[in-house]
Amino acid sequence: MNSSPRRTILYDIQKAAGARCVDFGGWEMPVQFSSILEEHQAVRTACGVFDISHMGEIFISGPKALDWLQGLLTNDLAKCAIGSSQYTFLLNEQGGVIDDLIVYRRGEDDILLLVNAGKIAEDVVWLEAHIEAGITLDNQSDAMGALAIQGPESPKIFQGIFGREMPARSTFVALPQDGEEIIAAGTGYTGEVGFELFLPNELVPKLWERILALGVKPCGLGARDTLRLEMCYPLNGSDLSPQRTPLEAGLGAFVALDKPSFIGRDVLVAQKSSGLPVRLVALRMTEKSPPPRAHYPVLFGGSPLGETTSGVLSPSLGVGIALAYLPHDLAKLGQQVEISIRGRTFPAVVDKKPFYRPA
Repeated sequence: MNSSPRRTILYDIQKAAGARCVDFGGWEMPVQFSSILEEHQAVRTACGVFDISHMGEIFISGPKALDWLQGLLTNDLAKCAIGSSQYTFLLNEQGGVIDDLIVYRRGEDDILLLVNAGKIAEDVVWLEAHIEAGITLDNQSDAMGALAIQGPESPKIFQGIFGREMPARSTFVALPQDGEEIIAAGTGYTGEVGFELFLPNELVPKLWERILALGVKPCGLGARDTLRLEMCYPLNGSDLSPQRTPLEAGLGAFVALDKPSFIGRDVLVAQKSSGLPVRLVALRMTEKSPPPRAHYPVLFGGSPLGETTSGVLSPSLGVGIALAYLPHDLAKLGQQVEISIRGRTFPAVVDKKPFYRPA
């Protein structure tokens, strides 16, 4: 069986531009073009573009498609107007996170699900296992690419490409392009103003080059990770997992427990009633230290509490930051802990989320 990483439509173009690529969830993706710091700062101060064509696009349609998804996703889709988007979770029966995804409501019962690259196959299997009569599931992930343009100058870039205003946060529009359709959405994973484009693969290279010609800096997964972690945005497979609930991850705002039913709801209701055993907290290093990374032990009084799920040296703050699940009684703001890094322990404190607040 061929186990070599997959590549997006832009791989050859990116390699020719000097991209350093790594295996990410089975995809050979750029980790950086120039430096992570330069790319991070470009997004925070100007504009950067990310190739996110590895992510999955699953179209759901048919009579009662919205009602069907209501029973599978945690957020309340009835509050997602046509032309709007919504962050939500797909859970297992134990309330653990299979995937975190974005719903784009294209019509009354016409929905696009944007799913994580490493979860496409699993999500499709799960959805098909619960499919109901009349529901159509169309996985277009192999045929579609996606670009994320993020940063304070992104409205100007959108205007330069499409000659119109950028969609507002959590809304989207369908735009004709070369006889095809581009979905332009006011969503993103950096905390900055920006937009994302979902489009047929054959349109991606030309649009990528056009965006770069407008002065937008190409960015890789390294900067994407530092940007999202400064905002405390979780990464599926690291900060989110089938063993952790969205309540434990501090993401209860995206769980509508007042809905009558969805898979995993009863477990979450019981958990909320009895109290959370752990919570995902933000940890900030309080002294100079090597950068914290995922899976570093977190200690209190010399005893292990758990481990970090993500960690980086924050380019914006100049200190190490991390996420970790801590026992509920130690998951309070200002709590002092230690993180073991390369055999040495360094002090850290439970900090307020997010670490960084864009202007």
